Amino acid sequence: MQDMKAHLEKLRVEAEECELISKLATNTTKKQLFAKLAEHHRMLAHEVERAINASQPKA
Repeated sequence: MQDMKAHLEKLRVEAEECELISKLATNTTKKQLFAKLAEHHRMLAHEVERAINASQPKA
């Protein structure tokens, strides 16, 4: 479980970094690419978070 939580945190950080690069990019192609990568990392983080929540015992 700890490895999944670590991976989740890594994906969130990568999404934020891609978002920042997108905002700072002066080239339109790079701006769009990094915005798309940020969204992709957020989607992956959401999927990992769902998997973590699904594997936890229900109260």
